[in-house]
Amino acid sequence: MSSHRTAQRVPGATGPGTEVDLADGTPALVWPLLDTDGEALQRGYAELSSASRRSRFLTEPPELSDSLLRLLVDEVDGVDHVAVVLTAYPAGGGARPVGVARLVRHPGEPEVADVAVTVLDAWQGRGVGRALLAAVLDRRPRGVVRLRTAVAAGNRASLRMLGRVGQMTTRHEGAGQLTVAVTDLPPAA
Repeated sequence: MSSHRTAQRVPGATGPGTEVDLADGTPALVWPLLDTDGEALQRGYAELSSASRRSRFLTEPPELSDSLLRLLVDEVDGVDHVAVVLTAYPAGGGARPVGVARLVRHPGEPEVADVAVTVLDAWQGRGVGRALLAAVLDRRPRGVVRLRTAVAAGNRASLRMLGRVGQMTTRHEGAGQLTVAVTDLPPAA
């Protein structure tokens, strides 16, 4: 990947990201989420459709509250809460963050983590989610061997994505929600 891509990282980056090519051939970089990325998360959230907001948060908040934004940014410690951003570099230029993924170790269960992936609507179906999930699994907290997360029952894309990374089981929780557990994760990098 050419050096101009690494130079376009969100200000404050301290090292190179992981290079990936999306399913449609678009080059991209996956970077750790920075404590300065809150504003970019707010802008990205504003671009999500109602359906994407419901798929990610199981509700449809009109915007990210200050407390939720603090959780999504300030609580990332790189140990028990890992988050990554995918920046796409489309052919016409205009590098931009198009998705984010995170793993959060469950308190009291050090071998289990929650996982969440959010992709801007215009970038869905291009392999962004798959690249983000692979990257965040590679950076997962030491000792995490299982995932457990809540997923909207109608969120087929998330269910397919989670089913690709290990042995998946689901439990219906009512109100259109599933608890998804994934075991047999690939080894972390």
